[in-house]
Amino acid sequence: MWFVLRGNWRWLVKFWNWATYADLRADARRARLAGDADARRAAQELIRSDATARWARLGIVVRRVVIGVRFAAPVAGVLWLIDSVMDRADMWPWLADVYMGVETVWSALAVSVPVALMLAPVVWAVAAAFEGRDRTPGAGWLVRPDRDDVDSWIDERMISKALAHLGIAPLDRFYRDGGELVYTVAARKDGDGTFAQVRLPLGVTADMVAARRSKLAANLGRASLETWPIKGDEDGVLDLWVADKGVLRGGAGAWPLVTDGQVDVFEGVPFGLSQRGTVINAPLIGVNWLIGGRPGQGKSAALRTLLLGAALDPTAELWAFVMGESPDFEPFRPRLSRYGMGMDDSVAEAATQALADLLAEMERRGKILGEQPGRPPKVSRKLADKPGLGLHPLVCGIDECHELFQHPKFGKKAAELAVRLIKRGRKYGIVLLLATQSPTKDSIPREVTRNVSCGVAFSVADQVANDGLLGSGKYAAGIRATELRINTDRGTCVAVGITDETFELVRTFYVPFEDGADDVTPVIARAVALIEEAGRAVESSAQPQLDAAPVVADHLADVAAVLDGQKRVRTQVVLTRLARHDPGEYGEWTFRDLTAALAPYGVAPAKSDGNKVIRADDVAAALARRDHNDEGTGNRDGRDAGRDPAGTQGLLPDASLAESPSSDQRGPGSGTSGSTRRRDREPGRKPGTAGSGKGPSLPPRRPDEGR
Repeated sequence: MWFVLRGNWRWLVKFWNWATYADLRADARRARLAGDADARRAAQELIRSDATARWARLGIVVRRVVIGVRFAAPVAGVLWLIDSVMDRADMWPWLADVYMGVETVWSALAVSVPVALMLAPVVWAVAAAFEGRDRTPGAGWLVRPDRDDVDSWIDERMISKALAHLGIAPLDRFYRDGGELVYTVAARKDGDGTFAQVRLPLGVTADMVAARRSKLAANLGRASLETWPIKGDEDGVLDLWVADKGVLRGGAGAWPLVTDGQVDVFEGVPFGLSQRGTVINAPLIGVNWLIGGRPGQGKSAALRTLLLGAALDPTAELWAFVMGESPDFEPFRPRLSRYGMGMDDSVAEAATQALADLLAEMERRGKILGEQPGRPPKVSRKLADKPGLGLHPLVCGIDECHELFQHPKFGKKAAELAVRLIKRGRKYGIVLLLATQSPTKDSIPREVTRNVSCGVAFSVADQVANDGLLGSGKYAAGIRATELRINTDRGTCVAVGITDETFELVRTFYVPFEDGADDVTPVIARAVALIEEAGRAVESSAQPQLDAAPVVADHLADVAAVLDGQKRVRTQVVLTRLARHDPGEYGEWTFRDLTAALAPYGVAPAKSDGNKVIRADDVAAALARRDHNDEGTGNRDGRDAGRDPAGTQGLLPDASLAESPSSDQRGPGSGTSGSTRRRDREPGRKPGTAGSGKGPSLPPRRPDEGR
């Protein structure tokens, strides 16, 4: 009965709105309040034109009725007159048939009209009930389907009511003016939740609703994690997905490939369950990954799942580097072509060398693709399977990558190599998987975040970490991993780029590797068996000899090179050029490092026009002396390198002073220590004296050395 009453009232309101142009007048009123004169004039003009058209239609109907009556009335009068003065037997046959048809129609009307009049109230009541039920639920069995999860039901009425209490001023005015939201997609079942798309009124954007996500969740009777308002195709379109109550608390279940199965990395790897409850096949070929979050929330386990999936493709080559003492990837050893684990410099060097080798491999693959028929733009499954081409998938995972990018010696070079690889390597079948617990602008190069295709964020602390993993602006758009709770939502992440959706809330699969449970080792054993069954071997690209003696930089020669033919160059400029020449060796050098490196060769910064400079003549003379010594003495202890032979103006030995320097020695300028001065560069100095200062003391010359 309530539905019937509300339905009749709504019909009355609709008729009144139609008769008074209430909707168009509301548009004009909103335009006037917004100061939009053009919109106001357009609404008013539409009212006038609609009124003119309405009266014109009414005039046409009246005219047609009058014409019909003017035609039908004489005919009916003639038929009545003939029937009253003539007998049916005396009429023409066709006229008698006309009267027979008229009587048949009249008899049918006499029966049907009373029946219709009796059924009309019933039909009216049913129609009114349907009209009135969409605003107030009333009896649940009338408006809700037969579902076990009745508490999870969400409909347009609930969404509209929740939006009306968000405290957004333009939305509040819209409701006060009697506006009703337009649902471009009505609330419908979508996986483990409900999806709806709403066209927001003037002055309201989807970002404004997303900014009040917690309040919207409370209004809908949900947790923030279960409510996801984001921007749709337009700023004024809201895409809202609301999870069924409690459905996200459960895990994703067992990994589908933990006991059986094989993978084609070109098709993707089972990664987890979406918020809709469907299995996500995460892409590998053609993308790169950045995975991050707070410690212990599942980032290493997610990286392990991706590498396990790649391991089950017999054609894939796997590299793994763990920048810390963590055994998470120890079971992968039989399947890996390269592996490094630890916090020492050798692992950072190996990882940096691997990135350099991947770039070289990328260039080689580019040339191979250019030689193929049709010059394909990227590696395909067909090309990867061709023997001899070497275009098989190559997946490199680096856990705790922030330790590599922040390494004092190899960090800058590794970051540069990673950015270049991410930008170009994906179409050559080379995949880079990065995992970090420190996704900040200082630990992860900004170009890495900008260019990775797939960003995964487990629970993070703030907006900076959120956008550092998922991309700039994601937090403002309502895509927030900050809502994930530590430990409570362990294994759940927010991901972008892994499907065609704007984002995915993923419950990742977990393959146990811990005390008392190890499902990783059997999977790796099965992966190795698959390779053997296919008659292949574990793919392995050419590896450099990483444990060979490292190449020692020639500091004197490098300084000579960066002087670039100039007679004298300021020390600051020399340091800048050295850092550009070899960032790994000279990137952190200071003036003290430069002075100490040149001191063994008898070269020291001198003053020129008030500035410390390096003189090209000094460096050239030192190079000549060193070359002469190398030719004349062969192998020589490193401490004697560059020392002049006896009888020349040579260097002082490295031992400490046995006696204090003479008082007439002049101290060095600010910033110098332990360096010798050539007497021809400093007039007034006594032969054989050396600068004193805060640096290490120097002994007197040996008797066998000339002055």
